[in-house]
Amino acid sequence: MAGGTLLFEAHRELESICLDRETLHFKDIIAGRYAELIYYGQWYHPLRVALQAFIDQTQLHVNGLARLKLYKGSVVVAGRSSPYSLYREDFATFGQENVYDQSDAEGFIHLFGLPMKVTALLNIAGKAGLHYAEPDYSKFKRD
Repeated sequence: MAGGTLLFEAHRELESICLDRETLHFKDIIAGRYAELIYYGQWYHPLRVALQAFIDQTQLHVNGLARLKLYKGSVVVAGRSSPYSLYREDFATFGQENVYDQSDAEGFIHLFGLPMKVTALLNIAGKAGLHYAEPDYSKFKRD
């Protein structure tokens, strides 16, 4: 297996514990465009420079150890750790620290789902601009 592939897999695993979901997702979105700019020789293009600034910022705290197992041409992650990991067992526990309170989840769920709830209510009132046709179940035969 090529060394670059191993480095890529190890780095990707460290990113998965050091970056939040939204940042990692956006990084995945721009990766294709970034690669395309380089492929077409547009290294000095302002967009490539701007994307590089984003990537550089995301990598500030991507650091740590990744253990890989190699077997018959495949690579499996056996472990990973980082001083910058966003997963902290001491914060995730329900002990004395009060970093996380289970009741916080209820408020988060309500806030996170609020845009979908408002859209649904507007749709019911006919004001959302999203009008879904009532399904016609007569077209489906039951066996």
